[in-house]
Amino acid sequence: MGSHPERLPNPTTPAGREGLDAVLARPDRAVVALDFDGTLADIVPDPEQARAHPGTVDALAALAPKVAAIAVITGRPAGVAVRYGGFAGVPGLEHLVVLGHYGAERWDAVTGTVRAPAPHPGVAAVRAELPGVLHGVGAWNGTWIEEKGQALAVHTRRAQDPQAAFESLRGPLGELAAQHGLIVEPGRLVLELRPPGMDKGVALTGFVAGLDAESVIYAGDDLGDLAAFAAVEKLRSEGPDGIPGLLVCSGSAEVPELAERADLLVPGPAAVVDFLAALADRL
Repeated sequence: MGSHPERLPNPTTPAGREGLDAVLARPDRAVVALDFDGTLADIVPDPEQARAHPGTVDALAALAPKVAAIAVITGRPAGVAVRYGGFAGVPGLEHLVVLGHYGAERWDAVTGTVRAPAPHPGVAAVRAELPGVLHGVGAWNGTWIEEKGQALAVHTRRAQDPQAAFESLRGPLGELAAQHGLIVEPGRLVLELRPPGMDKGVALTGFVAGLDAESVIYAGDDLGDLAAFAAVEKLRSEGPDGIPGLLVCSGSAEVPELAERADLLVPGPAAVVDFLAALADRL
């Protein structure tokens, strides 16, 4: 991100323009919600090496005091997203909240603490059985299990044929998850086994309602963000009492389903950071 952010881009849809106009008109009643991986951080082969794109913290610190709140909504544990994002102890980020595990966990910048439920018992059972399932379907070579505390994720990006490995695992992992009361959340060459009942749409809707917000921006890049997109679409469709919203897609090559529903397309995390900085500058 440069010292002079680009001009604030114009959404391509009427609903998106209405959403952005509402944010600009009353920023103190606006929520800005963002995915982490692929939106604030570049996708990397090893998820443990993911870090917020340079300039992210500066852009968020410039924007956060001007809006009702900023929420980072991620499938990662909240504490991990805080650490990889560099969000803790940053002046200006007092209005930042991280909703981890699709909203099951919450970290508040003001207190610096994480609130989390007890782990689902099915996660421990899947943890024990998952290596055997991968070996049994011949998908052990090149796949990688990410430990997420409240969930487990199987990545195929390192496999010889990442997409073929991904497709071959969808059925077996779905069966394994169902046996232990979990669900499978597909993403960009990753399958996450996690407890049901929470998704980014539920998390976003609850967060917006809790603040009595009058407008919302959501930016994401992956299949898991479709639920948040649907939540914004529902909020802004509720007649006179609806909440205007802007949907931003970070990149579009791997997840065209998200790009087709977005009001604004940007090419990746660097452009998301520029958008946030330009928004802060405009406000």
